[in-house]
Amino acid sequence: MVEPIKVLIVDDSAFNRRSIAQALAGTPEVKVVGTAADGEEALRLVGALKPNVITLDLEMPKMDGFTFLRILMSKMPTPVIVVSSYSQKENVFRALELGALDFIPKPDRHVDVEMLGVRDLLLQKVLMVRALRPEAFAARRMMETVSSHRIDVKRTEAPKIPPRHLVAIASSTGGPTALMEIFGRLPPKRSVSVVVAQHMPEKFTRTFAERLNRRCHLQVTEAQDLDVVSEQTAFVCPGRKVMQVESEGVMSSVRLRVRFPDSSDRYVPSADRLLASAAKVAGSRCVGVILTGMGDDGVEGAKAIRAAGGRVIAESEETAVVYGMPGSAVRAGVVNEVMPLPAIADWLAELGA
Repeated sequence: MVEPIKVLIVDDSAFNRRSIAQALAGTPEVKVVGTAADGEEALRLVGALKPNVITLDLEMPKMDGFTFLRILMSKMPTPVIVVSSYSQKENVFRALELGALDFIPKPDRHVDVEMLGVRDLLLQKVLMVRALRPEAFAARRMMETVSSHRIDVKRTEAPKIPPRHLVAIASSTGGPTALMEIFGRLPPKRSVSVVVAQHMPEKFTRTFAERLNRRCHLQVTEAQDLDVVSEQTAFVCPGRKVMQVESEGVMSSVRLRVRFPDSSDRYVPSADRLLASAAKVAGSRCVGVILTGMGDDGVEGAKAIRAAGGRVIAESEETAVVYGMPGSAVRAGVVNEVMPLPAIADWLAELGA
């Protein structure tokens, strides 16, 4: 019999601790082994209970979630799922940079039925720990790269020139940190545009795009319908929507279409839809990148890129925190190259020179 996943709940609110415990109750695959009201207490319990995963509130007395994360990741690296309100979106991404694995949005009002509304998502994130690759998780924690620092760029309004290369990226669990690594290494003045399908809840994608924008030389925004895709721009698909690229000709008058999903979209945002549309528009000048994440989103899109003469790169097991998405693409035979994350960033940095 498989041992249940041991969960430690860290939150200064007794209500929230109880609600999260109730949301996880009744699932034989999960066992709540303890709760803590602040970071100091949580560190003691991590040492004593050895949990497999921790749910973490960031705003706590004595020792806040950020300090807790720094100490935890340096001494007892453990997967952490941040439970945060929509009003604390910026803090979520700071926590991911400090080593948190993933996050879920916490209801802003203290109503039990609302926590039950995110029960399935919380349970999904907790169960995902079984697919986690410990070596990759350890390699990716506390990443100290240029992506962790702000890049002060005085951008001028550039002419809307279609890019020579279009990069379409698929990512899910572990993706935000991986994308920060990649975007932080992209140099200025390259004839490249990047479009991203990152599985992420609505209301968080705009903040994530803004954070990427502050840390790279490209102009990064949350995509809007009919945005013009030009060189030195990048777009993140909004949560709960799907995005595709359209053009009047090969890399001519390239625009985005952003819409609500339909029955054909198995994932939202949909990497398959985005990559397939990029292949149609850019052909041999399209590069597909499949990063860490659960499931197989991106495989069908990668097939379309290969068929159009473009290139597909998958993140290797060495750095992919969850090897589901890149592993599926590799097994399907639709990948040109498999690389660790830093090598992907370096390869893309040379594109369009």
